[in-house]
Amino acid sequence: MADDKKLTTRADDFSAWYNEVVLRAELADYSPVKGSMVIRPNGYGIWERMQRALDDMFKATGHQNAYFPLLIPESFLKKEAQHVEGFAPEVAVVTHGGGKKLEEPLIIRPTSETIIYHMFAKWVQSYRDLPLLINQWANVVRWEMRTRLFLRTLEFLWQEGHTAHATHDEAEEETRRMLGVYRDFMENWMAMPVITGLKTESEKFAGALRTYSCEAMMQDNKALQAGTSHNLGQNFAKAFELKFQTEKGDEAFAWNTSWGVSTRMVGGLVMTHGDDNGLRVPPRLAPIEVVIVPIWKADEERVRMVEAAHNLRNELVAWTGRGATDRLRVHIDARVGIKPGAKYYEWELRGIPLRLELGPKDLEKQSVFSARRDTREKAAIPMAGVAASVAALLERIQNDMFAAAKARQEANSIRTAMTYEKFKEIMAGDGAFVYAGWNGDPAVEARVKEETKATIRCIPDAEFRSAVAPATCMVTGEPAKFEVIWAKAY
Repeated sequence: MADDKKLTTRADDFSAWYNEVVLRAELADYSPVKGSMVIRPNGYGIWERMQRALDDMFKATGHQNAYFPLLIPESFLKKEAQHVEGFAPEVAVVTHGGGKKLEEPLIIRPTSETIIYHMFAKWVQSYRDLPLLINQWANVVRWEMRTRLFLRTLEFLWQEGHTAHATHDEAEEETRRMLGVYRDFMENWMAMPVITGLKTESEKFAGALRTYSCEAMMQDNKALQAGTSHNLGQNFAKAFELKFQTEKGDEAFAWNTSWGVSTRMVGGLVMTHGDDNGLRVPPRLAPIEVVIVPIWKADEERVRMVEAAHNLRNELVAWTGRGATDRLRVHIDARVGIKPGAKYYEWELRGIPLRLELGPKDLEKQSVFSARRDTREKAAIPMAGVAASVAALLERIQNDMFAAAKARQEANSIRTAMTYEKFKEIMAGDGAFVYAGWNGDPAVEARVKEETKATIRCIPDAEFRSAVAPATCMVTGEPAKFEVIWAKAY
């Protein structure tokens, strides 16, 4: 770490900057178990806001929450060949319990398809039982070799949705619908623009028919796979005898989907919005949206200024312009023995969207002094109608943060004709999202990954494709079957 005050800059070392922000903003800390993390209140508060927003969105689309066991019989994982092959290197296994060797080892879930579809098979008999729309909030364990706080840890928190449908088309519609829910959340809550699209065969989820993803650009021009939605086809239904009687009286296997996002999104938020002064949190996800710092010089002023700060807070939290259940989240920092400048530094580091400074002169002028965290702009806000003014400013901050991230994404996306040699130069330098033609050959995809560490992030959905599709493959010069996005990724 640079010193007690200054963070390593993003330009000097983006990776070091990220780790310092996570630790110094008290989002997380290292666990005694290598590769695991402790999520601290500041980080967990952001995750809670994410959970609440997503949970409402899931329920609005007809899903219900349930919970399934952490431990899965080893035989379950082996029932779906692609699935077990995909997760075998990451699996943690329990072999002893109660002081004895278990008759069958138990897998600590890396994901829950197997146990959930085993249960679905018990619950579904008829087409009338479909669709079955279930979500669970849980922890999972994947034995990662190279870890980084929030982005890749041995254990992490997430949600995983699992559904069963009567037809392929219904499952496909569900897969795309939930991808859209993720995009909505990421753009409108996280203020993080994403590109949606189809994963290649080599990048899709183990055991899936198709995988779609949300790809976000971080400030170092690397991609973050922020969320995925999978059409699982009938692979798991066949493995776990998930059948139903059709309307015609026949027997058919169900069609399944699964979709998930995790605490990796907290890391994505840091890398999308943070600056050299620390974290910047979009207001909708900030556990504290507004911090009020009363200012006094003499002790006799302190009581009056703290009282004024509480009056201001009361007015802000009483305001119901966003609805009775969405009150402004306000904190007062009236700590004694800490200079205002030190308080400003701390709240900037933690990324609180808006700071209100309240001193004797502000009271005289019947105003409060505001400082935006995103742009660091400062201005006086009149006390008359202050709550509505603050709420409007927070909404503006939310929108401006998205616009800034979107502009950065567009500025670092390359759609011009690209040679492979030029591409390698870009990936060896600052990186970018490179839109280019691909002949569809997995061997070409593997070659590029080996030579540049870049991968195909997705075959972008129509709205993200170039106005003129690339005619040839960037690597081979052969006719292009797809336009794809290449980038290095976390």
